[in-house]
Amino acid sequence: MNMRLSRRQFLQAGSATPFLLGTGSLLAEELKKPSANDRLTLGFIGVGTMGRGHLGGFLGMKEVQVVAVCDVVRERLDDAKQMVEKRYGADKKAEYKGCDAYSDFRKIIERKDIDAVVIATPDHWHAIPCILATQAGKDIYCEKPLTHNIAEGRKIVETVAKHKTIFQTGSQQRSEFSNRFRLAVELVRNGRIGKVKTVRIGVGGPAKPCDLSTQAVPEGTDWEMWLGPAPERGYNEVLCPKGIHRHFPAWRNYQEFAGGGVADMGAHHFDIAQWALGMDDSGPVKIIPPEKGETGLKFVYANGVEMFHGGEADCVFVGEKGTIRASRGKIESDPIEILKTPIGEKEWHCYPSDNHKKNWVECVRSRKQPICTAETGHRSASVCHLTNIGYRLRKPLTWDPVKEQFDDAEANKLVSREPRAKWKI
Repeated sequence: MNMRLSRRQFLQAGSATPFLLGTGSLLAEELKKPSANDRLTLGFIGVGTMGRGHLGGFLGMKEVQVVAVCDVVRERLDDAKQMVEKRYGADKKAEYKGCDAYSDFRKIIERKDIDAVVIATPDHWHAIPCILATQAGKDIYCEKPLTHNIAEGRKIVETVAKHKTIFQTGSQQRSEFSNRFRLAVELVRNGRIGKVKTVRIGVGGPAKPCDLSTQAVPEGTDWEMWLGPAPERGYNEVLCPKGIHRHFPAWRNYQEFAGGGVADMGAHHFDIAQWALGMDDSGPVKIIPPEKGETGLKFVYANGVEMFHGGEADCVFVGEKGTIRASRGKIESDPIEILKTPIGEKEWHCYPSDNHKKNWVECVRSRKQPICTAETGHRSASVCHLTNIGYRLRKPLTWDPVKEQFDDAEANKLVSREPRAKWKI
């Protein structure tokens, strides 16, 4: 007899939790700690360096159970399968039947017994799995930056809204890193530095066209599937390393697959800037490339705030009354008193979350929105895409964040990219 809760039962149990917690009842405690057969079932799409990290995190959560993994490299796929089965094999109460392994992510999406998916593929492979998984009724945790281009993001947002998907973008600075970014956001939003004048984001440069040579495709690697919707080109291990690797591959540097350093860490730090400026559902209105002798592209928001690509820390907020510098390792202010004054109970506070993955799982149960929705992830990724477009065209541009269009025909051609014919959806 299969005792695992159905998706409907899982969600109903979660929706009941707020009415039961705090009663001190045994039932409340049982809902806090689901049994092995009450878990949310997960499928993993992409188990490279980032995917393995996510896999390890979710395997440590009692609320979920991983039942399938997917990757285009056989060694990574086998390793992930073994990782899952070793973890659950040690848990005699799990009654685990094994982890299935696929080279085609659509096999995971087709399965009715999988409730949600975790997507950690290269950027050019985010949109299609997100849209297909949403249409199949699955909730989603997807790595940042959310998309390869702006149009993909809008399509994800619309599909998620239509199907009421619980969607978490992997911008974990909103939840983690010892509260440093969250504190910075609260200080800015509560006027501790006065009216914000400028923001500086210290991240890498824009993407460039891929100029790598062609190498022989390693046995066990499905290079055609790795390319997917991207333009056709030959294999190179810089893009898709052989076997199991422990570094972040350099596909991030190339326009065909990603947005360079600007979209890699920029998806994190521009995200914090957008949050602090109250722009989670909007964005800048002007993009101004650096003039001769200047460094760093400039954005201008409708309220006059200027944001620059490049800075002394991850996120630097400069206001009329002071400056805040926030990074993963530290937070500073000038004057120092800005940090010493606590945020009052009645002041504005960030959405409560100290674990990004757990926030998503809790929201799948409650059907409430997580801390970094598809819309938020799309808007933060859009700033990264706007940065790349600004550097590519090197001319001032006006952007309409409502219509998501430029005042320039050449720039509008870069808002979207036509996928290869076999991957049009």
